[in-house]
Amino acid sequence: MTAVPTIGVLALQGDVREHARALEAAGVRALKVRRPDELEQVDGLVLPGGESTTMWRLARSFELLDPLRKRIEAGMPAYGSCAGMIMLADRIRGGVAGQETVGGIDMTVRRNAFGRQVDSFEAAVPLTGMGDTPYHAVFIRAPWVESVGDDVEVLGRAEGGPNAGRIVAVRQGRLMATAFHPELTGDFRVHHYFADLVRRTTEED
Repeated sequence: MTAVPTIGVLALQGDVREHARALEAAGVRALKVRRPDELEQVDGLVLPGGESTTMWRLARSFELLDPLRKRIEAGMPAYGSCAGMIMLADRIRGGVAGQETVGGIDMTVRRNAFGRQVDSFEAAVPLTGMGDTPYHAVFIRAPWVESVGDDVEVLGRAEGGPNAGRIVAVRQGRLMATAFHPELTGDFRVHHYFADLVRRTTEED
């Protein structure tokens, strides 16, 4: 019988509890990760929404930034939502001076691309590999992806309005990211998709 994987949630800020609940609904164990030794205990990691500059600074303060990079380079699956998407991007536009990321996905992400907090919105987004029904996505000070490398699969784009066609969900190998917050809905398809990715990875390794 295949062991149940443990997926961490980077617990520096953001919707940690909501992501943990969604992961458990997807049939995996969830563990809050604040220290390098906790990072070593997980089979995959969720980088939640929040504020990307604060997350970067806290990761530095907690001595997590370099361990995160090493685990991802070694093949650990990771999923980033909103600020987590920025953290997994190789390149940022609109960031603060000196802002760093964990990296791993060959993409350029624009920070706060959809506007400020007052510009938050909800929209239906079709997602590749997650059923025929569009996902009811919640965007809060959300980024978007301006460009991707050849190895990045676009999983979802914004539809309708002035931002139609903007990339809002991607995957590159064992890494994936969304500009929206799936943990704030009762629809856990994104977490199920990531949990399945982690399960396949643990079987392969």
